[in-house]
Amino acid sequence: QVQVAESGGGLVQAGGSLRLSCAASGRTLNSPAMSWFRQVLGKEREFVAGVGRITLGNYYADAVKGRFTISRDSAKNTIDLQMNGLKPEDTATYYCAVRLSFITRNSEDYDYWGQGTQVTVSS
Repeated sequence: QVQVAESGGGLVQAGGSLRLSCAASGRTLNSPAMSWFRQVLGKEREFVAGVGRITLGNYYADAVKGRFTISRDSAKNTIDLQMNGLKPEDTATYYCAVRLSFITRNSEDYDYWGQGTQVTVSS
């Protein structure tokens, strides 16, 4: 079993910054794909950013490209999401997800999830 834990959410004004962190632990993990998703009540969970399994390439949703930066410590199976230039439309619950295979943008493909951390951006 794999445990996934997020931290770092909060309330910030528009234009501000937040940093989210995620750590995966438990069974032996062989550089899994790790991604951030977000969800607003009543809407589908959407891909935000992720790091691939083998090449460790970074992937971003168009809505956050140029504002968010994902980074990874493969030795520790942790990822961070630096969020700059936050907008009210970034308000959501952010989830960290782990996939024991190649990265995808489909939330249904992921094997393990954290509990989520709330990000609220005021205008």
